[in-house]
Amino acid sequence: MRQVVFVNRYFHPDHSATSQMASDLAFHLARRGWEVAAITSRQLYDDARANLRPSTEDGVRIERVWSTRFGRAGLIGRALDYATFYVNAFFAMRRHRGATIVAMTDPPLLSVVAALASKNVVNWIQDLFPEVAQALGIRAPRVLRALRDWSLRRAKTNVVLGDWMAKRVPRATVIHNWAAVEDRQSCLSGQVRMPCLSGQAGLPVLHSFVVGYSGNLGRAHDVDTIVAAIRMLPEVTFVFTGGGAKLDVIRSMNAPNVEIRPYVSRERLGESLSSADVHLVSLLPQLEGLIVPSKFYGVLAVARPVIFVGARDGELARIIDESSCGIVVESAEELARAIRYLAENREEAEAMGNRGRALYLARFAPEHAFAAWERVLEQ
Repeated sequence: MRQVVFVNRYFHPDHSATSQMASDLAFHLARRGWEVAAITSRQLYDDARANLRPSTEDGVRIERVWSTRFGRAGLIGRALDYATFYVNAFFAMRRHRGATIVAMTDPPLLSVVAALASKNVVNWIQDLFPEVAQALGIRAPRVLRALRDWSLRRAKTNVVLGDWMAKRVPRATVIHNWAAVEDRQSCLSGQVRMPCLSGQAGLPVLHSFVVGYSGNLGRAHDVDTIVAAIRMLPEVTFVFTGGGAKLDVIRSMNAPNVEIRPYVSRERLGESLSSADVHLVSLLPQLEGLIVPSKFYGVLAVARPVIFVGARDGELARIIDESSCGIVVESAEELARAIRYLAENREEAEAMGNRGRALYLARFAPEHAFAAWERVLEQ
């Protein structure tokens, strides 16, 4: 029987992006007759003190190894969480010598641990470390990149999220992520406008123009441009759903036209995304080719236009321009103009969303990625 083991610090039922991608693919392969296991921690992304137990879910055996549980608040505690997970994940991988190991990138440098544990490794690269840290001004010893490069060369292949990332990685295979949205058909433009949440979560009245931001708002995102645009548009409602290191910047504004909500369950993600008229996606220009924002695919899936705050010549900007599914901006003034344009031209906004939905179905729906992954693993 074909055997595959996913290794990532988070797994189902966790809601983080890497967890959802790994869980989706693992459950799909199990349904297809593969013998599937997952090596993961006992933590949740937003609850380091969680103590999840091993289990079998939908045919996937979930092995939860012990690690310290300090969480993301302090660097020393986070380093200890990483180190203890590395050690115990290594020994867990050694017990699966006949399987293909699919190692993700949480924690960073997991590819090195996988290369030491097995000769049959496929790395699934969600972001490139230490380049991301260096691009954000964080020093990283050169030996870390040397070790990372060694592990990538030893892998059977390295699955990356885009063409720009593929240029930086040896043995690269491009497979895009997909949207972690349940019941995609109910999220088509015009069908879901979320009156069911407006009373529960304080959504603005339906005639106001709502700009959404869903998921992590972290160090990789251009929060300054977004903040400046919010101040220029007091008549527009901005709804931030999720978390992240920079969400406190938004919270500290105390702006009357800003609403902040916690992460929603996966079952309600499609409704949550559909509640906005347009969604913001952001990536700092220096991180092009190092990260691909996964929230982009969810916006396309629910047929909403995208406003991308980032490099105009970047990979995501090129996809948006070629498909005419949104607008690319590089400054707060451009962002404010783009929002006003879509607010005043609702038919064009809907057309952009529909083009994005068509693009999603043609290129980024889960079945495309699942088929590509099966081809990779069968080789």
